[in-house]
Amino acid sequence: MSALLKAPSVTSTLPREPGAAPSANPDAFRSLYEPLANGIPGGQERAAAADFLRDALRDTANGADELPATGASLVDWMETNMRSVHGQYQNYLQARHGGAPRRYFTNRAHALYFLRQVAPTKLVDGAWLYGLCAYADNPRLSDLVLTYLEELGNGDADKNHVTLYRGLLARYGLDPLDGVPDTHYQQGLIQLALGWNAQEFLPEIVGFNLAYEQLPLHLLITAYELNELGIDPYYFTLHVTVDNADTGHARRACQAAIDAAPRMDDGGEYWRRVRAGARLGDVGVGTLDVIRSFDIDQEVVRIFAQKAPAGHGAHSDFCKVAGRKVNDWLADPQEVPAFLAALEQAGWIRKNQPATESRFWNLLQGDRAEMFGVFSPYELQVIHDWLRGDASADGAAFEAAAGAHGTDGLPQLPRRPVSFRVAERLRQARAGRSGTAGSAAPAGSTSQWLDTDLSLLRERLPTLAPAEQRDLLVRAMSPALHWTPAGLVATQAFVERTYSV
Repeated sequence: MSALLKAPSVTSTLPREPGAAPSANPDAFRSLYEPLANGIPGGQERAAAADFLRDALRDTANGADELPATGASLVDWMETNMRSVHGQYQNYLQARHGGAPRRYFTNRAHALYFLRQVAPTKLVDGAWLYGLCAYADNPRLSDLVLTYLEELGNGDADKNHVTLYRGLLARYGLDPLDGVPDTHYQQGLIQLALGWNAQEFLPEIVGFNLAYEQLPLHLLITAYELNELGIDPYYFTLHVTVDNADTGHARRACQAAIDAAPRMDDGGEYWRRVRAGARLGDVGVGTLDVIRSFDIDQEVVRIFAQKAPAGHGAHSDFCKVAGRKVNDWLADPQEVPAFLAALEQAGWIRKNQPATESRFWNLLQGDRAEMFGVFSPYELQVIHDWLRGDASADGAAFEAAAGAHGTDGLPQLPRRPVSFRVAERLRQARAGRSGTAGSAAPAGSTSQWLDTDLSLLRERLPTLAPAEQRDLLVRAMSPALHWTPAGLVATQAFVERTYSV
């Protein structure tokens, strides 16, 4: 049944109760993340999410934050942070122009690995503000609601942050997210739990938004290096522009914290809770942690181990490596490291050489490749860069290795990729078009979209009273739906009804 009409049932183990021993469930974060991200959660899921937040607030109570001592200094604090980040970024650019290597991504596989590993957080972008949409008429919350609507692109698929990130995952073959560690769902769960419990955690939401919307250095460097590697950086550059310190989310977050503050004396409780909410932005695995965690040898082993159950039994008895049938090698995923070593010893894999020099690679790509389609584009890029070793620092895409022979019949080295923006301009010039590069998003007018939730929305909306119509629109703007055709249409309608003069 449609997510517009029915809340999901509880089918998974929820995180521990406050004060209880850690859960033995290896997917504790994801098991609560899923119903909050993919449906309209019921009371039990929301209560579990609130308990999770209380645990996180208690665990971070003694942590440090960078907020000023009082709200009166917020704008100065924001501007100081902006100048510091801009200065550090200029130093980075100067070093790069002087010949320094990329700071974050060693090769193209590393960058794609990063995009895949942070997806659980990016796919709920803005969710911490969702619960405030029901209170859009409150002028003291207007900056927060407007920020959420801008996260949703005001209903424009080309600007909706989650739609853009989903397009990025699809474009580079990064989904499904099998094998992403459970800990990578923790920060996204924080954001979802705040969004679904806004009445209880308003000061924490204000504080989280205040800290999270400030411009970080890693956002600028990530966008620069993705573009350099020929990977669409638009999702990241969009955040650089909308979070600007003049009219963007960074400035608006400061004003929102001031507007929501009590006018009556509360003994400083509001500001203490704002600071506690700001610390929640550091919960879980951070951006730099994900970047540093990339180990291409381990990622290759993970990929092959994940493929082993599907490959076991699919090979004939004639397929042998080191005297053992391939089916036997694949019977136990724990055998993958030994299997890869055997392939290398038998000459099927030639490390630190062009990928086409490895017989195994030629089974995956090229003319009449017997294993074409077995590995996703992301997995092929990882294998390609693993085979090439240090040479993969040039950032070449794996497609460049397929049939890479010159007119003399000799193998050619992959060419250094042009930046994404240059490639996009060339593509548009060839097509006789102009425009701004952006990630894939639903094409065509909303009237042309075929979607079950959209049909239900259009069917039900005219039958409801005005207050019920607004409730339905807000429901369709939830993390589960706002990026879909129904959610985009609902967002447009909500903006028009709420802010039209």
